[in-house]
This record gives sequence, C-alpha cells and structure tokens, in this order.
Amino acid sequence: MIRVTAYRTTAAIGKYRRIAQLLNVLKGDMSLIGPRPHALAHDDFFQNILSDYAFRHHVKPGITGWAQCNGARGATPSIEHISERVKLDSVVHQQLERLVDLQILIKTTFEVLRKRNAY
Repeated sequence: MIRVTAYRTTAAIGKYRRIAQLLNVLKGDMSLIGPRPHALAHDDFFQNILSDYAFRHHVKPGITGWAQCNGARGATPSIEHISERVKLDSVVHQQLERLVDLQILIKTTFEVLRKRNAY
C-alpha cells in the first residue's frame, strides 16, 4: 500500500511544473537561465516602485537564475526582498556570459540537493 503524503503530492506537482517549464524552454518562450517570472499583479506593483524592475520585461524568464541560487527566492514580503532579487537578476542580464549561466546551473543543482526550504 502506498501512502500519499503532503510531501509526495507537493513533489509530484513540482515535477510536473518543471516539465512544463522545460517544454516552454524548448518552444522558446523561456530560457534555462533568467529572472523567475512573477505574477502580473506583482509586475505592475513593483515596476511602479523599483526603477530597475522594468529590465525583467526585456529578457526571457528562466527556470533558475542568479537570485534563486543565491537565496533570493520564495516570498517577497518587503520591498527590500524584491529589490535584492532584482539586483541579483540584473547582474546576469548585464554580463550575458555563458560561463555565468553554467555557474548558475551548477549552483542551482547544489541548492536543490541541499533541500533547503525557500521559505
């Protein structure tokens, strides 16, 4: 008998979400590396508060990014949190180096293996 736990259900949903995101990468709608997309309501709100936020509309959203592998992921309960995320994401946007992309993928792999909760 297999017990369904909240963890297994969440893990299964997360796996399917990642598959959908990989399909979007293959279609060209997303990239592997880039700023994580936010809800449209958040985009409208934050672009009125942070002048640097608008750059996110000029790059494809990614499955992972510099902000995520440096701990700036999860909820954004304050302007300081979103400001730090935008600052970290803009570093990669400004450099546009493939070595940085590779570094992000490697660092993200270790973050996933650590199983540290984003919240």
